[in-house]
Amino acid sequence: MDFVKSFKQKLLSGQFDFEEMALTLFAWQAKHNSVYKRYLDALGRDIQQVKQLTDIPFLPIAFFKSQDVVSGHFEAVATFESSGTTGAQTSRHKVADLDFYQKLTQKLFEESYGPLQDWSILALLPSYLERNNSSLVAMVDYFIKESGQSTGGFYLNDLKALIQQIEKNKFLGHKTLLIGVSFALLDLAEHQEINLSDIVIMETGGMKGRRKELTRFELHEQLKSAFRVKSIHSEYGMTELFSQSYSSGEGLFKISSSFNVLIRDINDPFTYMSETKKGGINVIDLGNVQSCAFIETQDIGMKHDSQYFEVLGRFDQADIRGCNLLVL
Repeated sequence: MDFVKSFKQKLLSGQFDFEEMALTLFAWQAKHNSVYKRYLDALGRDIQQVKQLTDIPFLPIAFFKSQDVVSGHFEAVATFESSGTTGAQTSRHKVADLDFYQKLTQKLFEESYGPLQDWSILALLPSYLERNNSSLVAMVDYFIKESGQSTGGFYLNDLKALIQQIEKNKFLGHKTLLIGVSFALLDLAEHQEINLSDIVIMETGGMKGRRKELTRFELHEQLKSAFRVKSIHSEYGMTELFSQSYSSGEGLFKISSSFNVLIRDINDPFTYMSETKKGGINVIDLGNVQSCAFIETQDIGMKHDSQYFEVLGRFDQADIRGCNLLVL
């Protein structure tokens, strides 16, 4: 069995040691990812000296805009692309195995929310549906189909139909997840007063230039008030990552089985911060088997313990991306 197939099977099984898997994947990608290899060579790093997670150099996320960041050789079955803003250069993530992506996203969702089959999933993602290469749409579309619930579905701009379906689900007693981009959830909140206290509302970020940018705290306070809910859930994911993390409220994202973060010093990207210290977020995504698992993002945050992290903002010099939500 080849390395990629074996690695994916072990990852989906959930039976592994995270650091051991990460170091194994680093050693393989350092040799089989030409972009990452050139970056490591430019840093003068000896891959034989990488013995722990903090020894691993992380690839700046901007490389996904200018390069095809791939490990090994494969013919892409899809290419996920970030939304960006008008005229902005977007990130691209080549997909070798869509089935693996779908199964991994399901595994991570179910770690936090239980079986997909228990949920009626309503998606309010208008800006993402207007293009056909969104990783978020691919994930949610799979969730809706895999749930087997005929009451789930996408809603482009028809808020009236969405409200009717929410009311129907409440009447039928269906467990409902409403997942939406931030500006669309605000549109819904302003469209009609509605009590959503018995459903889960999950925002994915994103004003897409349609509204003034808000901090996550400001957004959640508005939505909680409008929908009469105690908390707003969140998803942390991006085009460059195959894995996601989820928050059930208070802006704290739970570390998932294939996903972890290190917090780097803002002024020295090769020095790491202790817990509760603010810095840049470096992501280890074991799901990125055939791209790069070690990503230096432009997000700023902190870890609260080994299980949770918080996103506080973005670096000032970072490009304004389509999924940008937070401002310092």
